[in-house]
Amino acid sequence: MVTSTQISQSMSKRRVVVIGNGMVGCRVLQCLARSDETKHLEIATFAEEEIPAYDRVHLSEYFNGSTAQDLTLKPLNWYLENNVHILLGHRVEKINREERYVESSRGIRLGYDQLVIATGSYPFVPTIEGIDKPGVFVYRTLEDLDAIMAYAKGRHKVAVMGGGLLGLEAANAMLNLGLQTTVVEYAPRLMPRQLDESGAGVLTQMVEGRGIAVKTGANTKRIVGEDGISGMEFADGSSLSVDMVVVSAGIRPRDSLANDCGLELGSRGGIAVDASMRTSDPNIFAVGEVASFDGVTYGLVAPGYEMADVAVNQIFGGTDQFETPDLSTVLKLVGVDVASFGDALEEGEGVRSLCFQDTVSGIYKKLVLSPDGKRLLGGVLVGDAREYNDLLQLMRNELELPGDPASLIMGKMDSADSLVQIELPASAQICSCENVTKGDIVECIGRGAESIAEIKDITRAGTGCGGCGPMLSNILKSEMSGMGRSVVNHLCEHFPYTRSELLTIIRTQGYRQFNELVQGHGKGSGCETCKPVAASIFASIWNEPVDDHESIQDTNDRFMANIQRGGTYSVVPRVPGGEISPEKLIVLGEVAQRYGLYTKITGGQRIDLFGARVEQLPSIWEELIQAGFESGHAYGKALRTIKSCVGTNWCRFAVGDSVGLAIELENRYRGIRSPHKLKSAVSGCIRECAEAQSKDFGVIATDKGWNLYVGGNGGANPRHAELLATDLDEQTLIQYVDRYLMYYIHDADKLQRTARWIEAMEGGVARLREVVCEDVLGIGEQLEKEMAKLVDSYECEWTQVVNDPQRRERFSHYVNSDAADSNVNFVKEREHVRPADWADRQPEESRATLPIVGQSQVPATPTDSWVDVGHMKDFPKEGGACVKYHSHQIAVFQFETRGQWYAAQNMCPHKYDMVLSRGLTGTEGELPKVACPQHKKTFSLESGEGLSDPSLRIRTYEIRLDGARVLIKLPDWMKQDEASVDVSEAAPSCQHAVSAQN
Repeated sequence: MVTSTQISQSMSKRRVVVIGNGMVGCRVLQCLARSDETKHLEIATFAEEEIPAYDRVHLSEYFNGSTAQDLTLKPLNWYLENNVHILLGHRVEKINREERYVESSRGIRLGYDQLVIATGSYPFVPTIEGIDKPGVFVYRTLEDLDAIMAYAKGRHKVAVMGGGLLGLEAANAMLNLGLQTTVVEYAPRLMPRQLDESGAGVLTQMVEGRGIAVKTGANTKRIVGEDGISGMEFADGSSLSVDMVVVSAGIRPRDSLANDCGLELGSRGGIAVDASMRTSDPNIFAVGEVASFDGVTYGLVAPGYEMADVAVNQIFGGTDQFETPDLSTVLKLVGVDVASFGDALEEGEGVRSLCFQDTVSGIYKKLVLSPDGKRLLGGVLVGDAREYNDLLQLMRNELELPGDPASLIMGKMDSADSLVQIELPASAQICSCENVTKGDIVECIGRGAESIAEIKDITRAGTGCGGCGPMLSNILKSEMSGMGRSVVNHLCEHFPYTRSELLTIIRTQGYRQFNELVQGHGKGSGCETCKPVAASIFASIWNEPVDDHESIQDTNDRFMANIQRGGTYSVVPRVPGGEISPEKLIVLGEVAQRYGLYTKITGGQRIDLFGARVEQLPSIWEELIQAGFESGHAYGKALRTIKSCVGTNWCRFAVGDSVGLAIELENRYRGIRSPHKLKSAVSGCIRECAEAQSKDFGVIATDKGWNLYVGGNGGANPRHAELLATDLDEQTLIQYVDRYLMYYIHDADKLQRTARWIEAMEGGVARLREVVCEDVLGIGEQLEKEMAKLVDSYECEWTQVVNDPQRRERFSHYVNSDAADSNVNFVKEREHVRPADWADRQPEESRATLPIVGQSQVPATPTDSWVDVGHMKDFPKEGGACVKYHSHQIAVFQFETRGQWYAAQNMCPHKYDMVLSRGLTGTEGELPKVACPQHKKTFSLESGEGLSDPSLRIRTYEIRLDGARVLIKLPDWMKQDEASVDVSEAAPSCQHAVSAQN
């Protein structure tokens, strides 16, 4: 056992040790590091997990493709830069209060002057028969989620024990895994601590409407099964058939460490603390879910952050005190807005309440008022929480309510009553996660902040749960207006314009090339933000082939296919309205079989073929085009699909030919580029089998014509579409859709879906109706003409490539070889293939040096020699291409307008795919960079440093021109003919790439 301190301590510095590296433990470290007094401290933290602190609030996003790195709160190099010693995989097993040291599971003994315990909580698991069977999981850590995903393969039914916040999050995640999901709740209603009976009833209705069964009042007696789990039995004699169980029934503080060393505990568990966050030992603090304040433990992150702030303030000799926190919260559970604030359950004498309930739309709103009806005491919002921030401020600041309190939840509040106009005091807390007041934000704006991003960076407001975002925007607009300044919404550092303004500039100036645009109205070389936006605008106005702008297209548009794991692409032919002939189905099957592609019928009613190498794409599309297929534009910010039910052709309930109309609309709007992707659907009757009300525009047949819905979105923040017009004939319907889409193309911000566009529009759908249906701006005819021009000039992009040998040439992995990418690997799963799993950990050499005991430095670079890799004309003028050198891959980038060339490894160190050469190039200030096409990680092409994620680096190489030949200085060891690419390609280099002047 190691008995001596492993991290040397200065005699002149205090050492603060933090046990636990969860969200609250990380907050303690951030507060310590931000202080001017940090130079007088040595800071160390023990992390039980093998990875640093990550965002547990958004844990479920792990199931939707987010990685551990995406969820990481602070990358490892942050600890290094802030002199924080982090010991990963070390569980503290002992606190010696007399000698003031802690000891870890790996034998590390570390002394402390002051200790902060942030061990958090553990999941509560009820003691019922069968709870220890294989197939029962808790939902707490990334390790738990990995185990759940692995076990779920081949399973069909899951029960989630717990109908609270965490239980509903877990249920939604299980549903996303494709499992038939049931929520089992002991209480008689969902979320019993936050919602009253009516609110819980509406939530249950909405949850069940999304495909999750709900069983409340369920006292689980046992979990049954022989070799695995087959079901659950309840005390009332009922049972439920399931083959796995996820327990999310609450938490308990992890206070055993404190108990073992004799610290006082709270009456209901947890470490007893006073208002200074001190325990019964004045040298030890406790924060977060493990702390018991006035006998209460808090399971939300905001109180934990407040505790961390107070504890650090006390460590530095301050006098801050913790007060009973406001537990108001707004969440989106299973796609449903749920908010609770203040005295939501009418606790108190003489209080009054005001309720609104719409069971058709799934909305419930309740306000609890003071006896005189002039003050707001609390409330519940289910299904629509747009008023949450305003109501929270009214309650917190005890502002007098308007004459008609019902206007607060009935959408009747006029501008005179709006909180934008109400003078909140400077002390009003806007961001509870970071404890930021209105005064803090106003001061920040007064000092020059002109955007939400700047406010977040300076004050940290809005960086927690994000619920205060709308209020931040309102304050910014109000303050900027009062100062005679306008809110900055620039596209990026290269263009001081919004997307809408840039579109106007391009149309009026007649720009058709990016270099003309940036020289005339921009600066620098562009970046991964402005280049694709400009390319989309060029396509929206001029409707020219997308590959005419190859160098400014993201990889999906550059190769006209969606990039997938491993660097392969998906092939998605258009199937208008979902209608397809048997002959075409056979062709798809034959092509998939010939090229070894994975096949998937999508939710948009078409068939995707996955796993095509870049060099295979033209040949695949040549066969598909011969069979009558055309591009499905799954790769572009364009119309994806128009889904349809079977309509009057087959359905006995239908009142409209949904298939015919869907085909007509899809063929009309195919290929039209827009600020973001577009999805649509046509239903033949109100039964809505095509789900038209969750689409960017949707059509539903009526006895009198067609109803048009707009602004729906089924993505991360689902939104029901709103009714724009009713009982339309087909001609009028198409006229309105033409205007609607063109107005969206003109007016929306970069990457703004129609849902967010309408939400941000002053007046919302009512204003949109005035523009589209009533033509109050007098632009209807112009919008129709612009749409007609796009419709009439449509050509299939893949047909153009297939028939043009010059265009086909660029579909290759290497510019100097016909070989395929040897790094692409597939594994068999069921009857198909899929990409091999990404590696769990990065090679040690690709990580930044970590402040961990025993961590070594990166080895020195070997001897190099100059290598001829091709002619100048082989490489894109503004972009990248890959060259093969023995078994290694080098990405070469040319910045023609700057007269500069750069070379780097082709492997992205994030997931090891050989794709960097396909990334968009640009500048950050004067620094040249490339954005990986997989996850948009950006890297300096001079130093190799990770710009968006400093924990990642790439190796860069010297490059120069010899006449028209391109030469790169490469290590001699690359000449060895390895069977596969050496992982050391991911190692950072100490040398810098240099620019070569033409």
